[in-house]
Amino acid sequence: MKIILLGTAGAIPSSTRKLISTLVIRDGELFFFDAGEGVQQTLMNLKIGMNKPTRIFVTHMHGDHIFGLLGLIQTMSLLTRDKPLYVYGPLGIKNFLLTNIKNLGIILNFSLVIQEIKEGLVIRTNKFKIYAKKGNHSRTNFAFTLKENNRPGIFYPKKAKKLCIPEGKKWSALQKGKQIRFNKQIIKPSQVLGKSRPGRKIGISGDTRPTTRLIKFFLDCDVLIHESTYSKHDKLLAKDRYHSTSVEAAQVAKKSQTNLLILTHFSSRYNKINILEKEARKIHHNTIAGNDLMNFILPYPDEKRITSSYVLAQSNQ
Repeated sequence: MKIILLGTAGAIPSSTRKLISTLVIRDGELFFFDAGEGVQQTLMNLKIGMNKPTRIFVTHMHGDHIFGLLGLIQTMSLLTRDKPLYVYGPLGIKNFLLTNIKNLGIILNFSLVIQEIKEGLVIRTNKFKIYAKKGNHSRTNFAFTLKENNRPGIFYPKKAKKLCIPEGKKWSALQKGKQIRFNKQIIKPSQVLGKSRPGRKIGISGDTRPTTRLIKFFLDCDVLIHESTYSKHDKLLAKDRYHSTSVEAAQVAKKSQTNLLILTHFSSRYNKINILEKEARKIHHNTIAGNDLMNFILPYPDEKRITSSYVLAQSNQ
């Protein structure tokens, strides 16, 4: 699983920060969370193909989060995408897309599936689930979590050999957590596997004030990507505009027992984002201020815990 920060600016882009968008790549499938302007150009620069299985999640209907969506859809079509494109977002996203696609004369080469969502389970597959939870913003905002299902435990060849199970397809089936029939007996995965191992969990806040509901929603995230529009010194402004400060984002991460906190969606009033990072680290040490194109690999919890230095090392690759 790879996470790439495509854009980390708030409402106004800068020479070094594009508007907000986060990309998660998992087993070749693309998961976009918001799509600021010019996101398709960033994908081209990164040489990420436009015809991969793709799902786009819109946190809320503000321009800095959705204006890039039309350009991305048009570019995908011009590049002859043929796979379905799935878009999930709050009430109004369907009318916004379909009306503008019609008015702009965008001809689609692929099926566009738009789902207006509510709180709760958005997607369930046999490998992961994606949930939505309302935040506290000036417009309906959904935070999201991507949670992988638990994986089968470690496979012990000695146990399989002791049961005289031949190597090959039967071993493979057991490793995947499937029971098999051998010598007129049912062999359960638990007979040759250790305890199940946890999957990974990522949280994305969208634009929001911190709330107790979101703290519970983000519980035990391996990575939480949380808006940090303002410094702690501008808390009144954050309250007035329904955003979070660096310290408030850190408090959410700490209370939710998040491993790594990544700050994003910075106001253009700050030239030095490291100031916000320092504020947050006093509350939640494992915090990093995101930069455009920062990317890193998210290992499984039982393999390696992510640290800020690990993220920094990955961002330079």
